[in-house]
Amino acid sequence: MIEIKNKQILIDGKPQLIMCGEIHYFRLDRADWQDRIDKLKLSGCNAVATYVPWVIHEFEEGKIDLTGETRPELDFKAFVDLCEENGLYFFVRPGPFIMAEMKNEGLPFWVYEKHPEIIPTGWDKQPATTKTIDYLHPGFLSDVKNWYRAVMEIVEPKLYPNGNIIAFQLDNEIGMLSWVSNCPDLTDFVLDDFAAWLSSTYDQGTLASRYPFNIEEKDIRNEAIRSPKESYSLELMKDLGYFMRNRFARYIATLREYAEEFGAKDIPFVVNIHGTGGGRGFTFPIGISQLYETYTQDPGYLSGSDIYFGDLTVETFQDLYLINGFMDSVHLPDQPLTSVEFNCGDGNFGNNLSGRYDPSAADLKARMCIAQGNRLINYYLFAGGKNYRFDTSRGDGNDRIAFTGEHHGFAAPVGPEGKLNYTFPRMARSIKTMMAVADKVAAMDEERDHISFAFIPDYYMTEYRYPTSEKMREVLSNIEANRAYSSWESMARAMLLLGYRFGAIDIQNKPLSLNDTEVLALPSAKYMAANIQSKLVDFLEAGGRILLYGELPQFDMEGNPCTILADALRIKAVGEKRDSSEYYLSLNALNWAGPRPETRTHFAQVLESDSATPLLNVYGTDEVCAFDAVVGKGRAVVVAAAYPCDLAFYKKVFGQLGAVAKLTHDCEEHGIFSTSTANTDGERFIHLLNLDGFDKTLRVYSDGEVAFGGRELLLQSKDGVMLPVNVKLGIGEIVYSTAEIMHVGEDNIEFRLTQAQDVIALKTNKSVLASDDYVVELVDGMTFIHSNKHSKVDSQLVVRFE
Repeated sequence: MIEIKNKQILIDGKPQLIMCGEIHYFRLDRADWQDRIDKLKLSGCNAVATYVPWVIHEFEEGKIDLTGETRPELDFKAFVDLCEENGLYFFVRPGPFIMAEMKNEGLPFWVYEKHPEIIPTGWDKQPATTKTIDYLHPGFLSDVKNWYRAVMEIVEPKLYPNGNIIAFQLDNEIGMLSWVSNCPDLTDFVLDDFAAWLSSTYDQGTLASRYPFNIEEKDIRNEAIRSPKESYSLELMKDLGYFMRNRFARYIATLREYAEEFGAKDIPFVVNIHGTGGGRGFTFPIGISQLYETYTQDPGYLSGSDIYFGDLTVETFQDLYLINGFMDSVHLPDQPLTSVEFNCGDGNFGNNLSGRYDPSAADLKARMCIAQGNRLINYYLFAGGKNYRFDTSRGDGNDRIAFTGEHHGFAAPVGPEGKLNYTFPRMARSIKTMMAVADKVAAMDEERDHISFAFIPDYYMTEYRYPTSEKMREVLSNIEANRAYSSWESMARAMLLLGYRFGAIDIQNKPLSLNDTEVLALPSAKYMAANIQSKLVDFLEAGGRILLYGELPQFDMEGNPCTILADALRIKAVGEKRDSSEYYLSLNALNWAGPRPETRTHFAQVLESDSATPLLNVYGTDEVCAFDAVVGKGRAVVVAAAYPCDLAFYKKVFGQLGAVAKLTHDCEEHGIFSTSTANTDGERFIHLLNLDGFDKTLRVYSDGEVAFGGRELLLQSKDGVMLPVNVKLGIGEIVYSTAEIMHVGEDNIEFRLTQAQDVIALKTNKSVLASDDYVVELVDGMTFIHSNKHSKVDSQLVVRFE
């Protein structure tokens, strides 16, 4: 039985770490299946994931081939069986949408031809520019149900524990196409549904005040929504976003009903979240905003991230940390983190050698995800392949099943022809490191300091905007400027580099109290809902502390004046300053924030207060843009300017707010990510990542005490370590180790050395067998193993016991 409980994935009652590799059986000759599976096992993975493309398995309506009758590589059943024979779990992803560069995003051509009414009508009744469709149209759902019926004939007998299938994904990247194309689904059928939703959400009086037309008059209503007037554009933007969230949730619930009707039970249903782009994570929370109602509507769901941003560097590392935090913030209490498209390989997506990821890319990102509590990672794409031609020509230039040409997955660690590329060894080392202690990390949670990052889903409900609406543009451009970018680049990055281990809190939909956090880091725009402002005031009154970064709110999300938070702070926004080609806006630090060097910036919101302490002002005018204010028992530092990632400044701010980082180091070069995980038995791992291309030395401090026996550690360039502390194994307890555990046997442990001379401190009743590779020292009941190997010469050490 598979359970989702306490943010863990339990199989037969035991916490499991699932490390998948995506292998597209349909893009490989059947004779090559075993070779790719062998290479997946070589990497250390314990599961296979794959899409099941509707477009090729039912090329002609009513002729579904999932057993290889028409082409050997379409024998999905045989592929599942082969994976089971190899002792691998299986994660099935049958769409109906799959994307994966397939034609029509994986939907059969005949679906569009049979149901032209499912093709969306967008703003101003313009046709959709992407291959999206109306998810809930009855005609489409009828065909999807037939597809699920056929897939489940293969899947149902193979469900765990009778088989190896342990998870089932429902659709893929829902809402992504309409977001990236700014093409909301506004067909007549959808707008009938929207009108019904509006009528059930608002009373008649409220509805009449929001919209100057009768929603029952269909033609007038549809025209008014597709081409909205400015007088109600902001109301429509909000209502359309909320409605689409609800509609996506209903769609997912319908797909789940189909799967369960045909036999799916006792396995999690997965919803994956899109949103990374341009090598960054700034837009990823748009996917969370669109879809969080889909996977929180009932137990039994897992959400999974799509992680695509190449190397993990000082520029990007806070993006990944925030992505995981925001996902966790909206989860139900039992839901763990997962990543169902975890980018790996060398980045050569276009087969033009423009991508060249460092070998550390997948390793460092996986380490961070595991440290934050990811219980399933699916390496995408693990193995490349080829796109065969349809038997019937489509006349589209190549007649292949996908638009990448003959080959697919040029960037994969296992290339289209089966060759391992340069990223494979490092990725495999990382996976084996995690799997060596999978029983431990699968039940560990990140240890957090009493500080959290605020997440407001509606700040990312920006996917639909009427192109000519000036009101929408004004609101959305302000929100987009403040929700991420500078707040991530400055506040979040500073928090991590200063050693703060923080989670995120959905302050829109969940309670906010001192029981949740003591200090809140809040990215804030000029617009913020009244109920959220009130919640923040209550938090402050009770003794909470806030760092507000961005702009002090002046309006609610529909543009109405709303200064609940500002009034409580006794701070008033009176203007703003921006730099220009001949005006070099600069800020000075005041009072406890100083002394600091004068700092350039591009934006500052001008504030006034008769009670708060000024912290930053504008050179030449002395206009204030940052204050320290007391509210009730609490305190808020308001930084209403694009202030840079000045670690000394933020250290002062968080110190004034009483935030304490309990896991620190003494390396002055920064560029190090550090956190720790622990379980209820007191076992821990210290996770350290060096994000730079040069070695660093440091000492680690936990709760003020120097760790690892006071030893100075060398953290090699672009390397990560997961070092055990008080970890209990069959041979005894590893009190601490400067080397990573790579394999645990009955009478031996294999380590990956990281130092010039590693030290492993043990409490054990067993005798350590002598070896030329190490020296054994017994001190006060503790066994110390001192490696004789230099990690840069030979990093493998096997310690054997009698």
